[in-house]
Amino acid sequence: MIPETILTNALLVLPAEVVAGTVVLRGDRIAEVQTGRSHLPGALDLDGDHLIPGIVDVHTDNLERQVQPRANARWPSRSAMLAHDGQTAAAGVTTVLDALCLGDLGFDTGRTQTFHDGVADLDALADTGLLKSEHFLHLRCELPAADMPPLVEAVADHPRVVMASLMDHSPGVGQYRDIQRYRQMRIRQMNQTPAEVDRRIGELLEQRGRLRERQRAWLLDRLRHRALPLASHDDDSAAEVARNAEDGIRISEFPVVMEAALEARRLGVEVIAGAPNIVRGGSHSGNVAAADLVRAGAVDVLASDYVPPAMVEAAWLSAASGAVTLPQAVAMITDRAARMVGLHDRGRIEAGLRGDLVQVRPHEGHAVVRRVWRAGERVA
Repeated sequence: MIPETILTNALLVLPAEVVAGTVVLRGDRIAEVQTGRSHLPGALDLDGDHLIPGIVDVHTDNLERQVQPRANARWPSRSAMLAHDGQTAAAGVTTVLDALCLGDLGFDTGRTQTFHDGVADLDALADTGLLKSEHFLHLRCELPAADMPPLVEAVADHPRVVMASLMDHSPGVGQYRDIQRYRQMRIRQMNQTPAEVDRRIGELLEQRGRLRERQRAWLLDRLRHRALPLASHDDDSAAEVARNAEDGIRISEFPVVMEAALEARRLGVEVIAGAPNIVRGGSHSGNVAAADLVRAGAVDVLASDYVPPAMVEAAWLSAASGAVTLPQAVAMITDRAARMVGLHDRGRIEAGLRGDLVQVRPHEGHAVVRRVWRAGERVA
């Protein structure tokens, strides 16, 4: 007999409206979506809370935070993966794209090990039934890094890779376009003298001039057969967005200026903005506020970036601002995110789709995740 779960007395956030109703789960699927309340004795009363689809996070660096909880304390990778998984599920994220960095520019030592360990741990755990969320891979490809191509080669055909982004974290570019701010940040973070940081900046700029364009062309050619959704990262001009669009890069991930986001909108390029940016009330690095992008109608999808619980809170804040309706805000963390990466079996409360659901209660301006189901099974 297929197990059945009835969730009732909920405000269902559907694609176009919010209705009081009931959802019936059978096995791993949504079997029925009904208006009104069920009076069957086995129905679970959700106390009038909102019920939304399971959240789809297309970009999170949260695994890195578990691997390196303190500056000099590297955590065992398998334990870090399990902690990361538990945190994403507790935040209502039932589908997560682990964004692993491929390529070292010399300031973020240990990221290459995190990449290798992350892929190995996911391979080992994905089919065990131990993970609460479903995990995929998002390749963050550092274009000017000399070691980027061999790292990409190792996973270019991995079946769990569903997205790739083209990054350039060189000084003077993207989120680091203010080179003096970048310089001061590195002096603080690396505990190096100004002369040592200046020397490294010079080396990085020389390396960028020598490798970036050649490796960008190589990467686009290497991934072409996968037809993956490709994103450009930290776009800082309309011209960069337009150039990327011509090369088939149809997502602008975390544009750092309004001009870039508006050009993406004009060209039909999808835009990802950071949910933490909305929750904090602005960018942590001095870039455009994501809330302003939402108000301008220039955001398609929100991603957690580095704080998984920010997803649901950012959606509720966006709706509360009046910039979008609640169904539109929820779609930015569910349906539109799922479609962006080709996962068409989830993202909406609709019969036949996966039973990924999140019970949410608004409270004093916050959105609190109370229960989470993934593929019909409660996981948080």
